[in-house]
Amino acid sequence: MNNNIIEEIVTKIYQARETKTPIEFIRNEYNLDESTAYAVQDELIKKIQEVHNEEIVGYKISMTSKETQAIANTHEPAYGTLLTSNIVESGNNISLSNLFAPLVEPELVFILTEDLSPTATEEEILNKSKIAAGLEIPDSRYIDWFPNFSLADLLSDDTATGLVVVSEGVTPPSLDELANIKMELFHNGEKISEGVSSAVLDNPVSAVLWLVKKLASHNKILKKGMMISSGTFISPLPVQVGKYEVSYSSIGKLEVTFS
Repeated sequence: MNNNIIEEIVTKIYQARETKTPIEFIRNEYNLDESTAYAVQDELIKKIQEVHNEEIVGYKISMTSKETQAIANTHEPAYGTLLTSNIVESGNNISLSNLFAPLVEPELVFILTEDLSPTATEEEILNKSKIAAGLEIPDSRYIDWFPNFSLADLLSDDTATGLVVVSEGVTPPSLDELANIKMELFHNGEKISEGVSSAVLDNPVSAVLWLVKKLASHNKILKKGMMISSGTFISPLPVQVGKYEVSYSSIGKLEVTFS
């Protein structure tokens, strides 16, 4: 697919972001394969960086369950690129007027203390990371986007990257312990969901390992200071006004309020 078509798609998605006006799925007009859709994501990120003076601060991993992969008719996860404005510290307030149709996904966030090699093992990932309580807020620029997207739609729109709420990082537990982290999610003090980290490719480290390899195939590496939102413990829930609290055994907790 030529660069003019990629630029055309980028312009549509970028304008949707800027005007807060959702658009129809791009698959209705364009037929993109995976590599072209990732190329659209790359160009969209460059445009946002240029206009808004943003830095790439990490990545988010989506579709870490067989159920979500089935929605997009794919056999593996997908990644989106995190920019400065996508990160929110625990305890903050988020205005829903700045979002489209956001969801909540409790996730562990890996914070890199050193660069990861393109051939990193699970041990290297743990040795070079702190792990934080996280809450991803997926959001997309399409009309009625979830769960109606295709893989090309998702990848082109930065894999529905909205916001990632992050707490302070702690030293990670052992690999075995990391597969059995218990999560509880509360809304306005009422428990609304719970999950366990084995829902994320059996272990969130496995998701990061997938990301390392996928990025390497795109000539990208994970660098010191980057954050990786590693995949949801539960099926996504629509955001409601009010206060959310998430706690993770042996990792910590966070809170965020939507208004």
